[in-house]
Amino acid sequence: SVLQENLGSHLRRCPLVKQVQSLSTQPFYQKGVNAGKEDEQEEPETGIPTSGFDIVTSEMKRNDVYSLNISEFFEMIGKIESVHAQICNDIKDSYKIPEACGVWIKGEVDRNVPFQEKHVAQQASMLGNLEEFGVLERIDDKEKCELVERAENSNGVPAVVEFGAGRGYLTQMLADCYGIRRVFLVERKAYKLKADRSLRQKESLILERLRIDIEDLNLNAVESLQRLPYIAIGKHLCGPATDLTLRCCLANERSAEQCGVNCYLRGLAIATCCHHLCQWKHYINKKYLTSLGISKEEFHAITWFTSWAVDADHGSDLSDVIDFKLRPESIEREECNGNANGVEAIAKNMKAIERAKLGFMCKQIIDMGRLMWLKEHGLQTQLVKYVPSSISPENHLLIARHVGGR
Repeated sequence: SVLQENLGSHLRRCPLVKQVQSLSTQPFYQKGVNAGKEDEQEEPETGIPTSGFDIVTSEMKRNDVYSLNISEFFEMIGKIESVHAQICNDIKDSYKIPEACGVWIKGEVDRNVPFQEKHVAQQASMLGNLEEFGVLERIDDKEKCELVERAENSNGVPAVVEFGAGRGYLTQMLADCYGIRRVFLVERKAYKLKADRSLRQKESLILERLRIDIEDLNLNAVESLQRLPYIAIGKHLCGPATDLTLRCCLANERSAEQCGVNCYLRGLAIATCCHHLCQWKHYINKKYLTSLGISKEEFHAITWFTSWAVDADHGSDLSDVIDFKLRPESIEREECNGNANGVEAIAKNMKAIERAKLGFMCKQIIDMGRLMWLKEHGLQTQLVKYVPSSISPENHLLIARHVGGR
C-alpha cells in the first residue's frame, strides 16, 4: 500500500503494473478464456473478467455444511457413498519408477539441482505411468527415451507444456531422462532457483516460459507451439487449476483445427491436489455430476470434505482406507440427544480414519468427473494412485492420450 498522494508516481514505476500491461499485449492472453461458467447452458464468458466475489471460500463451505440439520447431513453422506460406489471402482495403485529415471533415483544429478527424495519419487512415477500408458516410449537400442510420434505425417519430438510449473523441476527430470526438444513452462508466479538455467544449457532443447494465469491462456495462440503436437504435464495442480488446464488443452481444440492451426494434445499427466479449493464455476464436468444428482451446493460441500483426507496418520499405508464403514449410529444418536451443536459436533467427533475415508471418497468423485470429461473428448484415460499415501496423500494421477489418427 502507498499513500494516496504517491499513488500516481508509484503506478508509473510499479513492476507489477508493467508486467500486466506487457502481458495484455501478448496474442495468447485472453482474459478468462478457460474460466468456465456457472451454468452450462449459458454462453461462454470469454473475455469477461472474473471477480473475487465469485469464489466460495472454505469458510463459506464449512458454514453451509454446519447449517444443515442432522438428517440432511446424513442424507448427504449417504449420497456420497452411493455415488462413490457407482463410479469409483477402477482406481488402481500404479507406483512406477522407470529405468530412464535411474540417475535421479540414485541421486546422481547435478548437486546444484534441489533434490528431495519424496518429490523425485513422485516425478519419476508420473513419467513411469506415462511410459506404461504409451505416451512415452523406451528405445532400448539407443539406450534413451523419446516421445512417441503417432501421426504418420509428423516429424520431430512433440513439445511438452508443463502447467503450474513452479521452478520447473518436473520438466528438468523429463529433459534429463527423455528426448525432448521444445518445452513450455506455464506459471503465474515468479520463482528463484528455477530449473531454467540448467535447461537452457541443453543445446538440443528450446525453452519458453509463459508467466500467465492458466485461466487466461489461449494455448492455440502461442505462435511457437502452433503446428506442433504436445503433451501436457502438471504436478500438484491445485484445486481448479486442473480444470483450467483441461479446458485450456481441449475445449478450443476443434475450433483451432478448423482454423488450420495444427496444435493439439497427444497425451497428459496431471497430479491433482487441493480439491478443497475447487469451484463450481471452474469445474470441468458439472453436467456429469448433475446427472448423478449432485447439486452446486452439494459439490461445494464435497470439496470441503476433501480436506479431511489428510486427517489420518499418513506415516503408514492408507490404501485400504476406503474399506472403513461410516457409521450412521453416531449421527442418529446425536439426533436423538438433540445436540445443540448438531452437524458441527458430529463432524468434530468423527474418528480421524472415518474423516479421511470421506475425504478420499470426495476427492475421487471430483477426479472421476474430470476423467469422464476427457473420455467424452475421445481420449483413452486412467485415474491411478501413482505413489503410496506414505509418500504423499495427494496421490491421484490423471493420465490420458489420444489414440488413432492423432
